[in-house]
Formats: sequence, C-alpha cells, structure tokens
Amino acid sequence: MTELIDAEELARLVAAADRPVVLLDVRWQLGDPHGEDHYRDGHLPGAVYVDLDRELAGEPTATSGRHPLPEPEAFHAAVRRWGVNEGDTVVAYDDANGFAAARAWWLLRHAGHADVRVLDGGLAAWTAAGHGLRPGTVEPSPGAVALTWGRMPVLDLAAAAAHARSGVLLDARAGERYRGETEPMDPKAGHIPGAVSAPTVDNLAADGTLLPPAALREQFAALGLTDDIAVAAYCGSGVSAAQEVLALRRAGIDAALYPGSWSQYAATDLPVATGPEPG
Repeated sequence: MTELIDAEELARLVAAADRPVVLLDVRWQLGDPHGEDHYRDGHLPGAVYVDLDRELAGEPTATSGRHPLPEPEAFHAAVRRWGVNEGDTVVAYDDANGFAAARAWWLLRHAGHADVRVLDGGLAAWTAAGHGLRPGTVEPSPGAVALTWGRMPVLDLAAAAAHARSGVLLDARAGERYRGETEPMDPKAGHIPGAVSAPTVDNLAADGTLLPPAALREQFAALGLTDDIAVAAYCGSGVSAAQEVLALRRAGIDAALYPGSWSQYAATDLPVATGPEPG
C-alpha cells in the first residue's frame, strides 16, 4: 500500500465516500507554537487538528530527547479522539516539508494501523490544486480502532551509536548542523560518529513533493545504501527523521528510526564528530 497520496486523488477519495477517510492536520514547526491557530484559520474540510508535542510525543526528560515516543496508551487514546476506526484510511498533512505528517504516519504504522498516508506536498499542494479550506474546529465522534504497538523498527541510543559503524546511519538534519557549524537547539554541535549526512530537504522536489522513487534510490545509493546493508535515520528530535524513513520506504528501503535522535545523544558524554566526513 502506498504511503503517499496526491491532492487530486485525496479529493476524489473524500468525494466518493466509498470508505471513511480521516484527515489529520499536523501543522508544527520549530519556533512556531501556533499550529492550532493556523488550523483554525483554515484546514482541509473535515480535518482534525493533531498536536505534535502533546499527541505525537511523550513528556521529555533530561535523558529522553526533545520528542520521545508517546506512551502506547496515551497514543491510542489520541487516535481514538481523532475518530479513527478499523479499516479507515488516514491521511496526514502539514505545511512544512512533511516532517510532522510523516511523524503521524510513522506512529500510526508503529501502532499497527495499515492504511495511513501522507498528503504529498502538504497543504500547499491541496490549495495549488484549487481545493478550498474551512475555518474553525472539527470535533469527530470518538473512534474505536484497536492498535498493537511496536510494528516499526526502532533504535535506542546504544543501538544507534553501534549502527553508525555496523550499517548506515543517516543524519537527516541540515548539513551545517551535521558538520557542527551551528546548533540552535541542543547542548552539543556535530553528529554521531560514523553517521552519514542526508538532509531531508534533499528528498523533496521544488514544489515540496517527495522525489520519485527512482530519484530517491539513486540519491540513497550515492550515500552507500545497498540491498544488503541495514539502514537507520535520526535528526534533531525524531520528527524530520520520520520523513527520511518515509522517503526511504518510497525508494523501496526499510529503515529503523532512532527517536531520541541528536537531542538525546548530545545530552550524554558519548563522542561527537564534526566536519563533513562521518568520522
């Protein structure tokens, strides 16, 4: 089953009403705490607002990283609040490179919901296709979906550090953060020794949609990915790396996610590499 849906296909799916479609508005960006306000100003018709910090992440601690995975029971309660039932098609979107939408996709797949997709190109693709937005808030009837936690591969801190040497660990942050030239969020600059720089922006076309599968396969092959090597991804706090995992899936590559990411690793005394090479 495809992980992406384009705006025209989504519009047809919603209009046909052959099966329930749950739309999730997951607008979130670092430095912008007003995602819900943007949602109220205008969202896809019928879309439910999803709060990334409260519903797609657990309470951070000094050692967990900034966006640890939510507790299963809390996430299941959130999914039911969104109105999700067994067999529903769930489509998540955002307005920032698909990072937050991919986090919702990843968590729902991790919890065992099969039909989850990301709107390719996000909110901009929807409006560019001539489709309208609705103001206000949607409060759906609670859903009754049954979920089973633990379906996607996950690395903890120790496994991620080891994976950088035994497989390919992709660092999805901007290149300057990987190289250690700047670090706006976390206590140390640099990257996990052995990790390879693979900024998520490289996965996108100029219009914000994900590159075609062949282009992504070529791009990842240039980073050393082969059919017989294990792949994992991390970022600053485990959000944009979900888009990396999504792009890898589109390229036909299954990858693990390191949810703690740099925000967890940088809070330890483990070694740090800087510069353009894996180290």
